[in-house]
Amino acid sequence: MGFGIIIIRILFITCMVFIIGYVFGGFSKKSALTSITKVAAILVIILFVATNMLFMINRFEYFRGKGHRRQCDTVYSRGKHT
Repeated sequence: MGFGIIIIRILFITCMVFIIGYVFGGFSKKSALTSITKVAAILVIILFVATNMLFMINRFEYFRGKGHRRQCDTVYSRGKHT
């Protein structure tokens, strides 16, 4: 799941570069870059939702006891350790 989040973040950054290039740069002068920017704007919304879904699934699994920290064999006891 960690690799998927990295890929989504890279795509998100790429889309933001196209959108910022359209707004502040010369991307609006070329028709090919304009169409890529429109696709990037839609993709940013989809990637934002997908990233939030992955993070929430990860958090829900942790609270249900399926997280990595609860699968270890070490037993910790509360109290004073000597």
